[in-house]
Amino acid sequence: MRRLASHPREGWRRTVESQGLVYPVTVAADGTEKPYWWEEACYELTSAEVDHLEGATEQLHAMSLEAARFLVTGQMGSLGLPEGSLRLAAASLDAGTPSLYGRFDLRYDGTGPAKLLEYNADTPTGLLESAVVQWFWLQDVHPDRDQWNSVHERLIAAWQDMAPRITQPVWFAHSEHETSGEEWMTVTYLRDTCEQAGLATQGLTMGQIGYNEAAEYFVGHEAQMLRTCFALYPWEDMLREPFGRWVEPRPNPMFGTTWLEPPWKVVLSNKALLAALWHLYPGHELLLPAYLDDPGPLTEWVAKPLHGREGDNIRVQAAGVQLSQPGPYGGEGYCYQQWCPLPELDGNKAVLGCWVVDGHAAGLGIRESDGWITDYGARFVPHLIDTAAPSGAQREAWVAEDRRGR
Repeated sequence: MRRLASHPREGWRRTVESQGLVYPVTVAADGTEKPYWWEEACYELTSAEVDHLEGATEQLHAMSLEAARFLVTGQMGSLGLPEGSLRLAAASLDAGTPSLYGRFDLRYDGTGPAKLLEYNADTPTGLLESAVVQWFWLQDVHPDRDQWNSVHERLIAAWQDMAPRITQPVWFAHSEHETSGEEWMTVTYLRDTCEQAGLATQGLTMGQIGYNEAAEYFVGHEAQMLRTCFALYPWEDMLREPFGRWVEPRPNPMFGTTWLEPPWKVVLSNKALLAALWHLYPGHELLLPAYLDDPGPLTEWVAKPLHGREGDNIRVQAAGVQLSQPGPYGGEGYCYQQWCPLPELDGNKAVLGCWVVDGHAAGLGIRESDGWITDYGARFVPHLIDTAAPSGAQREAWVAEDRRGR
């Protein structure tokens, strides 16, 4: 894996904004701008490295499903969730409520097995830039090269496979309070893939969702029944709010609401997953030792709040590294994971985000930071593979083969 210098395209900002990346820069609290989309560099991986990451992602996905079944039993406590949350997650898991996508964040330098840092299983963003924007960058800058990226095709296929199990229209909801446009565009992109799959859709904000107590179903902004709703909204927050008590899994799509992501994702998006995986698979080469509530035998560690996001409230205790990030999390508890410094390439510290769509490894998005913690100031850097680009027909055939094997 190499980090290569790359010449930015003329008018790159206008180009990526036209492709939906309306947040190409990150605006700091003082109003200054830092680049988020960064095409003055790119990462090059070998096909063997991609094969390893793909296999690691599929293996971690399978292991995480087993960990979910363990976590919903309550053997590792409440995970900082409201009473009844684990029962809801367990019922949703037993009902086979479908899941669309997630993102594993891995530490990898190309010289050994990848290591799981965390699983963004519930509300992962970075999707549009991974699936679309870096793909168009590749076509413009390296049209003869390949990229690990079948996210778009797999999303469309996932909606098609899901269609018999859900009721249309599919509603798409996001928070009206997020101002960068990232959540709005993530939901807009997912809605577009759903429509490309042939399904009917509608859009609304989380604040427009209500509940009809007499009829016992969720409703949209004009009192329409929400039978299927994709909500880019953390389950741990939704379950704490008044409407959370009305959520329950219904295997019959004619009644209630099918939520995407499903309620069982609340345990996989929790950092306690890291401790659960280490408990179930001690010594596994893809895992770092992790413990709930205290560091246990670890002498160098990263403390991660169970519900934390974007590096908030992370603490690092290691030789030569003492860090403590501010933020609103931590009261729900911490998971302590072995310190494993990110690889540095030209002074940049990279995290590899490996996408899972409908249970299949689907692609890669790389974020890099100047510091040890991947936070709001991280940059998204496109990647390529050191092999020739396959034909469109070949890409479609790979997706179709996976679908036949389900």
